[in-house]
Amino acid sequence: MNILIIGSGAREHALAKAFRRSSQKPTLFCYATSHNPGIKIVCENYQVGDINLVDNIVDIALAWQIDLAIIGPEAPLEKGLADALWQAHIPTVGPKKNLARIETSKAFTRELFKKHGIPGSPLYQVFDDLEGVKEFLIKLGENHYVIKANGLMGGKGVKVAGDHLHSIAEAYQFCQELISQGQSLVIEEKLIGQEFSLLCFCDGTTLVPMPLVQDHKRAFIGDKGPNTGGMGSYSAADHRLPFLTEKDIEQANHINEAMLTALTADTREQYRGILYGSFIATREGVRLIEYNARFGDPEALNVLAILTSDLVEIGEAIVTGRLSRNHVTFAKLATVCKYAVPEGYPDKPIKNQPIDISQVRYPEQLYLAAVDDRQGILYATGSRTAAVVGIAETIQDAEQQAEEEIQRIQGSLFHRPDIGTRELINQRIQQMKELRKKEYQFL
Repeated sequence: MNILIIGSGAREHALAKAFRRSSQKPTLFCYATSHNPGIKIVCENYQVGDINLVDNIVDIALAWQIDLAIIGPEAPLEKGLADALWQAHIPTVGPKKNLARIETSKAFTRELFKKHGIPGSPLYQVFDDLEGVKEFLIKLGENHYVIKANGLMGGKGVKVAGDHLHSIAEAYQFCQELISQGQSLVIEEKLIGQEFSLLCFCDGTTLVPMPLVQDHKRAFIGDKGPNTGGMGSYSAADHRLPFLTEKDIEQANHINEAMLTALTADTREQYRGILYGSFIATREGVRLIEYNARFGDPEALNVLAILTSDLVEIGEAIVTGRLSRNHVTFAKLATVCKYAVPEGYPDKPIKNQPIDISQVRYPEQLYLAAVDDRQGILYATGSRTAAVVGIAETIQDAEQQAEEEIQRIQGSLFHRPDIGTRELINQRIQQMKELRKKEYQFL
């Protein structure tokens, strides 16, 4: 079987490794944005180009006689790459453009929830212009709002009151900037609690959940600094998270199921790919932050590292509508992922600096991301550079393993040593205990 991976970051490196473990021994191909040697070395053919040029990718997929494609990043989904591949009779893991709106349009998802009465939405309002913006910000109150660009903005379209915006005036100015760039926007109430990721395989009718993961968006120790694409993440051996209750998990799964039903009813199309819900556990219950229409990064590294079933079989089941829980098993192990990123990341990253990964002890647990191989020298190109995943029976042991490995990557890089530590996790457990106490006191 010939399998095409679209994208060349750590997420796609993790996909390549998982496909390589298949008993079917597929032949791998990659359409990439840079020369990632970790992916390139396991591929029969590796083409660097613009992953948003749909026709080019379809042409090369046909030339390579691809049997199954999987789309890593979100941008090609918005361009309709899945639609074009299916039209060329290439089965694809990744939703069509109309379905991918759950990620590419924040307003679409909120309005879908509203129309179908799906629980889990915060108070929100959609704006196509500035009329009413200031009044709604005042209604939500100082430090109680989140502003989101409606479309994709490469992770730079969301700002949170108190973290990025410190007054109504600043918030209004950000809204002006978005509108001037041709974006509509969504303003939502700010939710207080702990965030978590619930990813599912989906064949259009059946959802199969993966282990729960918690990502860490902030750049610096102690959840300080600007937001990033994700500095690392962890999962527990029981596939839950220590600050969540059974009710929290049930609510998140129910929201995913209800959303899929609503999406299918409205579009009359089958969602085939990865459904990734970003949730927050609050005093009032679980709320949806947003949906993504593909594997998360870093979350994919956690879950694929412990996937014990055959990813080729899962992919085939997704595209043929035969997915069941029997297809999907994960090892009962904990994982901790840590990213090394360039100095200055994310606002002013140092670019095109050489890095050295030769001292890494466990290359199977190393994932290369924003790198470029130039005549045998590996360069960090400016975004998240490389990740390692520790795997062990406990989160603490996995964290220690990841920390030791990430320090072996040499270059003008930094990472967050606190991700997965007992201290940071206990802080999150304690925060949820305090929030739940307030809930009971309120009742």
